This record gives sequence, structure tokens and C-alpha cells, in this order.
Amino acid sequence: MCRPWLLPGNRTPVFHPPGQRRRLGLLALAALSPFLLVESASAAKSDGCEGGGFSVMLPSGALSGLTSRTVPASGVGASFLVQGKFVTFEVDARTLGIRNYTLTGTPNPQDMTGGVPTTLFTSKTPNLQGAVLNGALSVELEGPDLVLSRKGPGVGMKVQAKDCAQGGIFQMEPSRADGGTTDITHVLANGVFYFDNPRFRTTILPLCTPPNFNKSCAPVPVTPRINFANDLSPNFVGRDSPQVATRITQLGGVSVWRVASGGRMGGVLGEDSVEVAPPATNCVSKCQAQNRVRGKFPVLGFPFPVPIESRVTPRLP
Repeated sequence: MCRPWLLPGNRTPVFHPPGQRRRLGLLALAALSPFLLVESASAAKSDGCEGGGFSVMLPSGALSGLTSRTVPASGVGASFLVQGKFVTFEVDARTLGIRNYTLTGTPNPQDMTGGVPTTLFTSKTPNLQGAVLNGALSVELEGPDLVLSRKGPGVGMKVQAKDCAQGGIFQMEPSRADGGTTDITHVLANGVFYFDNPRFRTTILPLCTPPNFNKSCAPVPVTPRINFANDLSPNFVGRDSPQVATRITQLGGVSVWRVASGGRMGGVLGEDSVEVAPPATNCVSKCQAQNRVRGKFPVLGFPFPVPIESRVTPRLP
């Protein structure tokens, strides 16, 4: 789930090939692109999560450390705070919607904020179509990992989060007894904006970067990509990561996603968010936020500062 690499968004990418065969393939790939491609050097770096771990601040008391607890509805309250070393956010207990999702800026080798606390999302709100989550709250904590889940009449929500400086560190998963969809609205914080990444344009890369995700070294499609960034942090970049979900609205500060029951809306920060990779599988059962390609494809990066013409407008409806 966590692939916390530092993304040098304003630097010129370079190759680090280990052998002649790989070197020739990467050079051929680069020749077809106006800029060089970064190849991820390792599957995952744990230093981005070092010391990470959440505390769930419930009215009935704080939960932290290694624990798996079921909190009765009477002890949940209307909302509660999730406080981590690198990430903090508030939770609306009635929907498991998220407010003020923030990177704390705590020193870390993979920090993208320059040490400045940075709120990414004002809210991530699921539309439960009038239903309310009113059952017991399940809380699972292990190291930097957190899983929250709660149910109501005909509906359930699960939130998975990881207390790391970057990587695939968040996902929200709705479920409905009627098998219907759930709209989830993302509202970016002030100063954060969606943009059409000019380094992602429709093409086919004729060579892949071994070892390939599908083991066949098949051509890799590059399609347009919407990322988000700000004007303050040259290494800060992210994207919404859907699985069995369809984007129905895209503005400069708002996106709305229609998510299948058992699908998910994830959040990916840093190098993961600007890596060329296949789309998520069509999974609606036991899907995990850590199901990533783990550095097996080229990283195209993003320009900083982001050109005005690349920013999505208007910002709000």
C-alpha cells in the first residue's frame, strides 16, 4: 500500500539500468519521448512510513497501537479525529466521509511538503442516498495501517489508510445491499488544484520496463492523466485512484466519482501517481489499496510549476 518514494517533480529524470539488455530497451523507450523516464529503483522504501501509526480519538477514548476493536454505536459520536505522525484527518461517523485530510509535514526522507503542514482535501464525501451508518464501528490498527468500517440499513463503508509520507495511502470502499452505486465527491483544499498532466499523452510505449506487471512485457499504453498539485511544494503531486468507479464530474477543485458496490476510491501520492501503469483490476471483493504495480513501469513525473494552461477550469461549479 505504501510506496513512499521522493518524486523530484522539478528535476530532469535519469536512467539507472543494471544491464546492457535493459539499457538498450530503456534508451529506445526514451528516444520516443520528449523527456527521459525515471525507472523506480526498488519495490518499496519503508523510510516513508518509519514511526508511522494512527490514534483514533473517539469520545469513548483513544485507540492506538496494535488493536482490533469493535466500538459500540454509543461510543462513536458524530465525528472523530484520526491522528498520525504523517497524516491526520477527521471522520464523519454517519458516513465515514473524510474532512481536512492533511499531510503533517513531519520530517521524513520522503516528505513532499518541504516540512509545511499541507491540507490536501477539504472533504471526501460519500452520498449514501439518505442512509446513515448507525452500527458499531470496527477499528483495526497495526503499525502504520488503519481500517475503519461501519454499517447501516442496507449500506456499509470501509476506509483504509496508511500513515506514510507518500504512496498509495488511502482508499474508501462503499457497499450496498441493493448492489447500487455510491457517488463520492472529492473537494480539494485551497491552494491545491487538479491539472491535466502534459507528460501523459495518448501513445503506446513499444517497450516495457522488466519485470513487467503482467509478465509478458507487453506494450504499455500512456493515456491522459489528471493529477493534483500546488504552487508551493515542487515534490508534491497526487491523483485520485478509482477501482470499479467512473468519474462523472471533473473540475479544478472538485471531482465526483460513481463507485460500484465493493469498488473503491483510492488516493495515491508521489511517484505512484505519475507512474505509467495498467488500470486497476475490476475487483469488487477483498480489494486492497496495496495492490500496486510496485515500480515496474516508467515514471513520467510532472512539471513544476504546473503551467496555467494545464490546470482544469473552472475550479468550482
